Amino acid sequence: MSTLALFGANGTIGLRILREALSRGHEVTAVVRDPAKLAGEDHARLTVTTGDVRDPVSVAAAASGYDVLVSAVGGGYEDGAAHATLVREATAALVEGLRSLGAEAPRLIAVGGAGSLRTADGRRVWDAEGLPELVLQVMHGQGDALDYYRTVTDVDWTSISPAATIEPGERTGTYRTALEDLVTDAQGESRISAEDYAVALVDEIEEPRHRGERFTVGY
Repeated sequence: MSTLALFGANGTIGLRILREALSRGHEVTAVVRDPAKLAGEDHARLTVTTGDVRDPVSVAAAASGYDVLVSAVGGGYEDGAAHATLVREATAALVEGLRSLGAEAPRLIAVGGAGSLRTADGRRVWDAEGLPELVLQVMHGQGDALDYYRTVTDVDWTSISPAATIEPGERTGTYRTALEDLVTDAQGESRISAEDYAVALVDEIEEPRHRGERFTVGY
């Protein structure tokens, strides 16, 4: 059993990470801006508190004493520029906050994006024609965050990119992984349910295989 501090627990992906971790016996502290949004999530091993993922001091306070810090912070596609800014600021604050804890810092696992993954033609997902500008802003914000993580050697981090399409669906408990290449099925589609993405993330908590690197999951 691990102890987790989870930023972004009330989002589409974060909520499924929360439920998956609790279902496996882990203890979770959800760190959110508005605890009222998790009022319906009642569990003996769940604690809800407030915090700001963009503030290194808040990050350090939230992470202190835990085994793993999970960031599922996003922001959606309503405002691509704001989302990208949030991701960049959160990434910097997460690293700075954990650095301040020194040897006592927990492992960091961050929800990443799919835009920087390679496609079958050798390009990146974000090179596809016709992508809306707000989607590109989100993708490149996540790409900048990954580039920054790759410069970090003094924090134990992992970034997990979803498939090209991730949305609520069925928990099958099955998925495939890759490092830099988009995972696609026999029909060339790249997808994963938010539930199975959460399964993969909690699997990585329980059996670490990707310390200091990005990996991706899909069907």
